[in-house]
Amino acid sequence: MTSLTLDIQNGIATITLNRPDVYNAFNDPLSYELQDALKKAEKDPAVRAVVLTGAGKAFSSGQDLKAAMDSSGKPRNLGDSLHKRYNPIIRAIRNMPKPVICRLNGVAAGAGCSLALACDVIIASENASLIEIFINIALVLDSGSSYFLPRTVGYHRAFELATKATKLSAAEALQLGLINKVVKPEELDAAVQAEAEFYANAPTKAIALLKKMLTKGMTDDLDAVLDYEAYCQEIAGNTADNVEGVQAFLEKRKPVFKGE
Repeated sequence: MTSLTLDIQNGIATITLNRPDVYNAFNDPLSYELQDALKKAEKDPAVRAVVLTGAGKAFSSGQDLKAAMDSSGKPRNLGDSLHKRYNPIIRAIRNMPKPVICRLNGVAAGAGCSLALACDVIIASENASLIEIFINIALVLDSGSSYFLPRTVGYHRAFELATKATKLSAAEALQLGLINKVVKPEELDAAVQAEAEFYANAPTKAIALLKKMLTKGMTDDLDAVLDYEAYCQEIAGNTADNVEGVQAFLEKRKPVFKGE
């Protein structure tokens, strides 16, 4: 991999977008390498939590506009680009049967903002920011932002953020419920590590089910959700971690979950 790094230690896979000279903007190699890295994290049974972050000062500035031309120098088909490059990344994060934590170290703009919003938990540095910058070049939200943004902040605020490309500081994003926690820059690594360790020692299969349930709960009606809850609960009740959790409760000790 030339555009990112993948480091796996103690049940935690850390994926770092590594094009700091262009604020981790996406070109073809980074897009496809991120798809591959997410697949590796999903398939590795030793991985129980994933951290996604950027090298240098930025998380990701979105599409590299200098790389937005095809080999003939013409603008590429943006629909094809989304289907092949970005949408598989967003689907991989949402279908990942493990929690994905965004270490928001700096600006997340455009598709970079969408990438952050697709994660399960976002922990941000005070220096970080979010901006749906698409409208500044007369484009529209993509990579899932039109799904995640209104479901988090409501239609009217989402419309404003999308049509004015309003830049949100980490503190403002926290107030709107777009991120989970804001810490000082020097505390970011420790905060993310603590979060990742928590999930790496959690009942992984139950969390995988919860990801699906919460997504379904945002779109389906009550009857469908109730049926799906019963279906997932039956699966969770047959895991080894459920047996361990009940036994630990009876023995008045802390459970040792193995993600099984």
